[in-house]
Amino acid sequence: MSNEVVINYSGAFAKSPTGRIVGPKISMAKPHSNKVLSSLEQAIDAAQLQDGMTISFHHHFRNGDYLLNLVVDAIARKGIKGITLATSSLAAIHEAIIPHLESGVITAIQTSGVRGKLGEYLTSGKLKQPVLIRSHGGRARAIESGELKIDVAFIGAPTCDKNGNMNGRDGKSACGALGYATIDAAYADKVVAVTDNLIEGHVFPISIPQTQVDYIVVVDSIGDSSKIASGALRITKDPLQLLLAEFAANVIEHSGYFKNDFSLQLGSGGASLAVARFIKEKMLKDGIVGSFGTGGITGVFVDMLEQGLFKVLYDVQSFDIPSIESIKKNPNHIEMSASFYANPHNKGAIVNNLDVVVLSATEVDLNFNVNVITDSNGIIMGASGGHSDTAAGANLAVVIVPLLRNRLPMIRDRVHTIVTPGETVDVIVTEYGIAVNPLRQDVLANLKGKGLLLKTIEELQEIAYNLAGKPEDIPVSDEIVGIVEYRDGTILDVIRKPL
Repeated sequence: MSNEVVINYSGAFAKSPTGRIVGPKISMAKPHSNKVLSSLEQAIDAAQLQDGMTISFHHHFRNGDYLLNLVVDAIARKGIKGITLATSSLAAIHEAIIPHLESGVITAIQTSGVRGKLGEYLTSGKLKQPVLIRSHGGRARAIESGELKIDVAFIGAPTCDKNGNMNGRDGKSACGALGYATIDAAYADKVVAVTDNLIEGHVFPISIPQTQVDYIVVVDSIGDSSKIASGALRITKDPLQLLLAEFAANVIEHSGYFKNDFSLQLGSGGASLAVARFIKEKMLKDGIVGSFGTGGITGVFVDMLEQGLFKVLYDVQSFDIPSIESIKKNPNHIEMSASFYANPHNKGAIVNNLDVVVLSATEVDLNFNVNVITDSNGIIMGASGGHSDTAAGANLAVVIVPLLRNRLPMIRDRVHTIVTPGETVDVIVTEYGIAVNPLRQDVLANLKGKGLLLKTIEELQEIAYNLAGKPEDIPVSDEIVGIVEYRDGTILDVIRKPL
């Protein structure tokens, strides 16, 4: 960021795109050449990875990912330093790279999310540069515009053939859609496919084609299958989460957008899955058929597709075994890239067609700003993901948050870290009431008289303070340890080191 012009956020759609889409270096594979190499070290040499370059990974393996740690270990053995790690997200399993941050193998990180001890490490300010947080759509935009230049992309391939064609649908490490990897493969100068399932013959269908793959490495395992995809994700049984989900479903029902051909995105958390259950019941009762569901897909959405409640699913990341099985067999379950999903600077990301999105929050504030990246102690522990992308694109962005969490009020005067700006958030749902953004008087008018517990955001905050007292602001230093970039490339907020 130090060599770039910094532009502060000034509105969800204030920045117009300029320039042209970039591309990778032109490469040529000679006829009948062999792309399969014997080790990661050999691939690192072949890709000519050097000090100061940028490498990328995808997070479809979630907390079951082995690949990132394996590659960074190999880079360290080669004595390479000053690497920028540009991954679509980081999980707790990636805390294994902390020694390589301390030794200078990695000196900068760009990601959508960070969790566990790695988040604590980055919040401590020990990395040479502040971690750069981008949304999924913002990352795709940065790659296509050339703002994020990837020298070598390492793609975990659940199934790959000897030409480099790959998909995520088959193999012991199957993860379903490869939407985040697709953009890296298309724009990186060098692409290394790493697989534990190299097959004879040809991969079909193809998620990433051989024309984008330089080298292939076979390893024993690219991930822990039990943590890559679980059985069908379960709807929460927690009474509070169920109440929040029911309130959110009622908001959707009466919002004016709940009608034939409406579109919907839900998260993979228990409360979001519960919203899906309530919405499904309402769709069946009213005879409503939606146009599409999108985002990270779960078995709940698959069930609704198979029952004819939605016509199509657009999938950037498959979260469980039912969704992986669905994308393998159902032609109406469509794999999409991160750019197709949420890039604000293309000719029509799918989020622009969303009617309703249901989102979670770490905390919200009186201006409807939402934090999903730092916790109550100011520690980096979450992910921007598609939060700001979907809120900006959807007609109705509903944020679910408990009024109190661990006896702390979740409606603040100002959130510790803004990840999604309040102008794009329409409704806040808590167990003590529902607040509609004053910018959405049309939604408020639709919800009045429907038996909903409507309150202003200020009234909800007052209830929280009466129950638990006003929380103290987190004391922070002047040292910036993180930068939150809005999806259009402007700077939305910074994360400072807690005192």
